[in-house]
Order: sequence, then C-alpha cells, then structure tokens
Amino acid sequence: MMEYIYYPGCSLKATSKAYFESINTISAPLGVNFKELEDWNCCGASLYMGINEMNSFALCARNLALAEKEGKDMAIPCSGCYTMFRKTNQYLKDYPEIKEKIYKVLEEVGLSYNGNVKVRHLAEIIINDVGLEKISSLVKRRLEGLNVACYYGCLMVRPKGGVEDTENPKSLDRLVTALGANPVFFPAKVRCCGGTLVGLGEDIGLRMVRNLLICAKDNKADLMVVTCPLCHMNIDVYQPRVKKKFNLGFTMPILYFTQLMGIALGLDKNSLGFKSLIVPAEPVVSKYL
Repeated sequence: MMEYIYYPGCSLKATSKAYFESINTISAPLGVNFKELEDWNCCGASLYMGINEMNSFALCARNLALAEKEGKDMAIPCSGCYTMFRKTNQYLKDYPEIKEKIYKVLEEVGLSYNGNVKVRHLAEIIINDVGLEKISSLVKRRLEGLNVACYYGCLMVRPKGGVEDTENPKSLDRLVTALGANPVFFPAKVRCCGGTLVGLGEDIGLRMVRNLLICAKDNKADLMVVTCPLCHMNIDVYQPRVKKKFNLGFTMPILYFTQLMGIALGLDKNSLGFKSLIVPAEPVVSKYL
C-alpha cells in the first residue's frame, strides 16, 4: 500500500466535508493510505497571504517541518493550500533573508526544516502514482454516456513549474476517460472562478461563475468536476444566486473528482458526501449509482 502524509487543510474539515469524505472512501480501494499530518495548522493561504506574507510562510513552514519528520511525500487536496506550500518551499530556497527569519521562528517552537518535503497535489498522486490503468481496472460502473467538464481552476496549474501544462492541462480529462465518461471540450478549464470576489465584489464574482457554467453547458457537459474547495463553493453553493441573477435556464451539478471516482468504483453514495451538495447530482448520475 502506498502511503503519503496527508494535509487536509481547513476547508476539508468545515465547508468541504464532501471532499474529505470521498477521499477517505476511495483511498482503500485504490491501495493508498493517506496518513493525516498530526497537529497541523492553517497553511496561511487566501487573504492571510495578502495581509502578512511572513506570517503565512511561518504557518506553512511549521507544517512542512512536521511533515519532514515522516519522510514521505505530502498529499494536498486543496489547490490553494497546494500553491501555498509550493510557494513557501520555493521562497525558502530562493530568498536567504526569508529563510533565516522563518528558521528562527521554527527554532523557537523546537522545530527545524531542511527543505526536503515534496509537495504534491492529491489529484496528481492519484493519477500518476496509482495510475490510470489500475484505476480503470477497478471501475465497477463505467460512466459511459456521461459528459464531464474538467475544471482545473487557477491554482492547481499555476505558477508554472508544476506537473501540468498551465494553459491546457489534461490529467483530469485522462482520469475521466479512464472512468468511462467523456471529457468535453472546455476552453474555460483554467479560468478563475472568482475566488473570494463574491464576498468583495459580488457582481464580478457571480459573473465569473456564470461564464464557467455557460461554457460547460454550451459544450454539452452534464456536470463539472473540480479539485479545489473554493472553486467548488463558488460554483456549487453560489449557483442558485447566479441562476437567479442572470436568469439561467439550467443547473449543473459540481462534483469533486474524488466523488466521480467513487461512483465509478461502485461505492455507496452516502459515503461520498452527496448530501452536502447544493445542486443535487442524483438527477444526472442516478443510473450509475
């Protein structure tokens, strides 16, 4: 069984429990053990980075120091957290003055970090380490006839230097194909969902969500899969407001890629967090359940 240090982050313990539940459910059939990092703390992403960058680096570095003791790759499901960990690792390497300050902070709490933790997105681990061939062999309910828009968002593929093409990533599309479904042409796959703009400039944020939904619908998608809790919240939770504001004549289920995998693997929908969805998925996926 493959084992990784698992950093769930704040969202998966609160607003994105569906992601947390579906990850736990699919891990055993895939032969993966995600060992949750003990005593983890917030990574310092989102607005905190814009208020006090050094504090964000310190928060993230503490998690990295704890993970380094385990000697395993770090699996991160949240794209925001993933970017924050990557950024901290890179800044500690490239900027000696930041490294010196952060290492002093770690010393004060009895920790040290040598920069050896390999930060990886959960989706990349599942697709590349478990492998699409094995995943396909485990499928119990092939999702034939299901059209899926694969939404990568901003942070899974940016900044450059990760494992995906920044402008035209394809790993989720390959995963969806391995499950038997059809990944539709989706040119909005790396456009921003609006992030926290709904709370700061509602009209702009909701319009960005609308654009994603229309693009997916125009390309015949039955549903959309995502890899990020914030993207999911924007496109699923705010979808009723988008529909009302812009008079959309449709709704579209928004699933985490792990939920879609769970359906194809023949797992119980009650263990995949479907009850947490605002836009119900059952009308679209009932024949596969």
